[in-house]
Amino acid sequence: MKHRVVLIPGDGIGPEITKAALMVVNATGVDIEWIIARAGRVAYKEVGTPLPEDVIDLIREHKVVLKGPLETPIGTGYRSVNVALRRIFNLFAIVRPVNSMFSSKAICDHIDLVLIREGVEGLYVGIDHYLDVNRTHAMAIKYASRDNCRRLVKFAFDYAIKYGRKKVTLAHKANILKITEGMLREEFLEVAKLYPSIHAEDILIDSAVMGLVKEPERFNIIVTSNMFGDILSGIVAGLVGSVGVIPSANIGEQYAIFETAHGTAPEIAGRNIANPTAMILSSAMLLDHIGLHREAQIIRESTAKVIQEGKFLTRDIAKNGRGVSTLEMAKRIAEVVRNKLDELD
Repeated sequence: MKHRVVLIPGDGIGPEITKAALMVVNATGVDIEWIIARAGRVAYKEVGTPLPEDVIDLIREHKVVLKGPLETPIGTGYRSVNVALRRIFNLFAIVRPVNSMFSSKAICDHIDLVLIREGVEGLYVGIDHYLDVNRTHAMAIKYASRDNCRRLVKFAFDYAIKYGRKKVTLAHKANILKITEGMLREEFLEVAKLYPSIHAEDILIDSAVMGLVKEPERFNIIVTSNMFGDILSGIVAGLVGSVGVIPSANIGEQYAIFETAHGTAPEIAGRNIANPTAMILSSAMLLDHIGLHREAQIIRESTAKVIQEGKFLTRDIAKNGRGVSTLEMAKRIAEVVRNKLDELD
């Protein structure tokens, strides 16, 4: 069966790591037609908008996307395309698996957790404004709806059941934000009753941060609101030594976009030294999503093997500090993928 997937190469290092990921995916022999679309800085320069309507139409038609990182100007310029895509396609759950087996620089060998971050509400609705003409006072609005809170925490428990995980932790600040964060906590406690086989706990976000730093292995699945999830993404990246090894999926009821958790890294763009691990693992998540579980697992196993071998790693995770090129690492992973397939056949 042929699968059609929209491919957005991205900005900065995006095209390089996207090429590397496709090399690995193609090594599995899956039948995928990649439909290339342009968004972000590239599209802005070409057509004057970072998110052209034809790209939105392609996503609506095909429903699944593999996307490289897209540039978001800081302070000025156009708003985040990533945030816009989540809102347009109602991608309410951002899923980021974090595992020390995919890094040679993790702080411990027992990190295996999944961060599930709310994707369409919270402070990321982007409602902030000045309160006076002199621009000396400003306000940002944190938005939350009960239906979205409920579907987010239900997604987390369903994910636990689907992937055999036994614990879900809600990280919140309901002691201070008693309505918005309190609503999320209320729905978490109610939904938890429907999943008696899953251990459920709710803790304050500051306790979650301390726990991640001191004892990351205690966590299995963490579910949290949008801004807190963004901050925790940086913390868990530090636990495994690099944001370059963390994949990400944006999941909605109809659509799904798979991408890296990191940015465009313009300072190293075009030098063929970016770590392709996150993009490769994101493509494995995509394969799982479209039902190609065998191939997805082979990609994960092959990536882990190459990383543990330690000979074909980019410089951010290479123990000698030098490393190989993006494509050299991808070629080695693709080779291991083909070898595993030969053994199975």
